[in-house]
Amino acid sequence: MRQEKYYEAYLDDYDKIIVFMSRNSYEGASNKFYLKDEQGHLFDLHIQSIETTQNNYNKYTLALYDTIQIGVEYYVVHQHARSTVLEYSGIVKTERFDEQFYYNGDDLGYTYQDDQTAFALWAPTASRVKLEISKNNHTQTYEMQRTDKGVFRYTILDNLENATYIYLVRVNGEWRETIDPYGVASIENSRRSAVVDLSKIRVKDTPLPDMESACDAIIYETSVRDFTIQNGIGVTSPGKFNGFVEENETTKEKETGFTYLKSLGITHVQLMPVMDFGSVDENYPRLHYNWGYDPVQYRVLEGSYSSEPSNPYARIFGFIKLVEDCHANGIRVNLDVVFNHVYDKNTHAFENTVPNYYFQMNQNGDFSNGSYCGNDLDSTRKMCHKYIVDACTFLVRTYHIDGFRFDLMGILDVDTINEVYEACTAIHPDFMVYGEGWDMPSFLDYRRRASIMNNAKMPDVAHFSDRFRDVVKGRTSTNEVSVKGYCTGSTYLIDIMKNCLVASCVHVGMDPLFQHPRNVVNYVECHDNMTSWDKLKECCKEDNKEVRIERAKMLMAAVLLAQGIPFIHSGQEFARSKHGLPNTYEESDDINKIDYQRKNQYKEIVDITKDLIQIRKKHKVLRYSTREEVEQHVSFEDIEQKVLLYKIKDEHDDMVVIFNPTGEVFTYEFQEAYPLCLYRPNGLQHRFLY
Repeated sequence: MRQEKYYEAYLDDYDKIIVFMSRNSYEGASNKFYLKDEQGHLFDLHIQSIETTQNNYNKYTLALYDTIQIGVEYYVVHQHARSTVLEYSGIVKTERFDEQFYYNGDDLGYTYQDDQTAFALWAPTASRVKLEISKNNHTQTYEMQRTDKGVFRYTILDNLENATYIYLVRVNGEWRETIDPYGVASIENSRRSAVVDLSKIRVKDTPLPDMESACDAIIYETSVRDFTIQNGIGVTSPGKFNGFVEENETTKEKETGFTYLKSLGITHVQLMPVMDFGSVDENYPRLHYNWGYDPVQYRVLEGSYSSEPSNPYARIFGFIKLVEDCHANGIRVNLDVVFNHVYDKNTHAFENTVPNYYFQMNQNGDFSNGSYCGNDLDSTRKMCHKYIVDACTFLVRTYHIDGFRFDLMGILDVDTINEVYEACTAIHPDFMVYGEGWDMPSFLDYRRRASIMNNAKMPDVAHFSDRFRDVVKGRTSTNEVSVKGYCTGSTYLIDIMKNCLVASCVHVGMDPLFQHPRNVVNYVECHDNMTSWDKLKECCKEDNKEVRIERAKMLMAAVLLAQGIPFIHSGQEFARSKHGLPNTYEESDDINKIDYQRKNQYKEIVDITKDLIQIRKKHKVLRYSTREEVEQHVSFEDIEQKVLLYKIKDEHDDMVVIFNPTGEVFTYEFQEAYPLCLYRPNGLQHRFLY
């Protein structure tokens, strides 16, 4: 933020300096300004304009005619002999800066060998950088050397495995202590980066079921903590990486945790953030609860999910076991990644190494707040773009990840998301990229946002369909929880329901929203907002419990039988409740835990979910990946504009799915006989005849 001190100076371009002088000091007046370098040399600055701001400052626009050297510490002196540091500000947002300092090397962070470790930090606006190494209770500091493209380097001829380190960066007139933005390991609470031998990090490969397209995926979202934190489920490491895949006699008997996950038949588990986040004390993880959408490190795993947060290797090997065990059981692992903002901009490694560069900022020095966290990342800057792609490919290569879900993807730009997909699929051909394509009010030009409205520019990326969610289940915002969807009783939405079932990619019911089914993630529930069960209790108050159960089944059927990519929130299949709360990101374990007692209480929804999953897997007509296939093979009929008949037919299958959300009895005559797949003949029963 600008206009906070009595006297401020900002380098906004190679030839432009902006100065703010408070009118409470020298009445904000100066007839002359000078630029002073580290040797005390003075250079004339030329006043181009003066204006008074609403904050009682005089704003001076100064022209700089001498060549400025990026990385030198400069001061601006006014006529009263007062000086202030010249902060590298808007200049870091210029194309010229990006061209001058873009570094395309692959050695940022550290390069470890048994006999030496080379460190490299990109910090072009820094005047000095020091490297502080600590090993075996001995700490030593080294002056790093500035090299081409603003990369500071230092090589230590010693075996530094398990050593910890930080950087001390001199930038904008002050020393800043920071961890390594390219670090791959750390000790507890992100205090220091750590050196590990990446050659020891090996994930055992297991052949996985083939995927012809993303539409073959059935995604199950859960949190490492929530999944096993409940007492009495037989897990000895609750809420940890190891606990996630723990199986024993108790978990098998009670069908809890990983035993339960395997029984569902899902193809992908999507883990809510597992990379280092800032809101949970890793030494005292039960002290606070948080989902983890507050990133601190993008390449380092979260320490609260390890039983040894101070041991850099422990969290790594714990996570590797999670991935290996999932893969061994045919389950792919997707990660929820949060590249739209950071936990605390002012203390983050991005800001401590190259202030202002990594965050969206306007000409007034204000930071974009489209994420509502006050620090939207600027993926259009070449080194930020590179950082995101590098971090994603690192996770795929190192941990054999199978897909990324991008939180608030619309904050990022189209080119970055496309390159992530291209880079990751070059490593892993079946890789998935999808995210929240909401059109967030950031500073990024709307034409460049990775949002739903620009989905045609991202042909291989999928977006969560808010149309599907709101039409099938009903509105989700806090003030609209009473608004019903088609499956919750608003039959007037039947035509738009048709559009949702065809992945909103063809002209059925309303205009298309997406290009192909592979671009659509269908869901009625995720970690955000009320659970669908809590929503049913609010918008269908007239229904008794038995009817709500039937509606929950119908919601699940819509998700799993529609064209597109189905997405299930953990516990949705047994009427998960969060006590009616809409946003539980920091509530408590009691609110957020997966309650396996409900699994037994609502077994009929669980059973139908498992059966629907098998139906989807067996029948390819439910998994078309292109608009052309949907146009050719999907059609609809209705009964009295209330009951919907969703018909799919090709050379292999002929299927009719009937949705009746009314509670009324209707008659429909088929022209030919169909085998009965799923039917509720009497109350709580269901059966399969195929």
